[in-house]
Amino acid sequence: MKSARKDAKEKLGRVKKKILHNDGLFYTLLRSSVSSQLCGWIDTFTAFLAFSLLHLTPFLSTAIGAFIGGVLNCLINYRFTFHADSVNWRIALFKFSLVWTGSLLLNSYGTQVVYYLVKDCVWLQENIFMVSNNGTFMVSRLFVALMVSLFWNFLLQRHFVFRVTRLDSGIERMLNALKLNKTGRD
Repeated sequence: MKSARKDAKEKLGRVKKKILHNDGLFYTLLRSSVSSQLCGWIDTFTAFLAFSLLHLTPFLSTAIGAFIGGVLNCLINYRFTFHADSVNWRIALFKFSLVWTGSLLLNSYGTQVVYYLVKDCVWLQENIFMVSNNGTFMVSRLFVALMVSLFWNFLLQRHFVFRVTRLDSGIERMLNALKLNKTGRD
């Protein structure tokens, strides 16, 4: 009995190690999905509160949520998702900021466009969006967020942000010229 329990524990340990440390596409996508989901829910919840309680526009509500979700996502992805220890954190932060800015714009404008395209469609309102502006906003926001997450964020983070690239030395020179050095002094 102890042998079977020990084997199960060892197998679970190997699976855990693969999930947490294997940088293959499947395991990276799995970790990215966890990070994305966590930060996405925080982003979406914040955006919904800004829209429904503060009565901000879909664009501004989405932008506020994306900013908060983006900061958390960068921190989690650097260590947990992409194991980017070989990438200078300043360079990764700079590249993440570029991708995040694109994501912010795609999410904000995309949500605004989808919201206004479907908000007056009676069939969608009655059958899918629960006949409310809040429901229409949430469905628009979730649809756009999923598209941007898969086809913009993941691909660019995996192949550009959290990987050493030929651009890194130029980015480092620029950051140094701007006196954005590692220690914050000089």
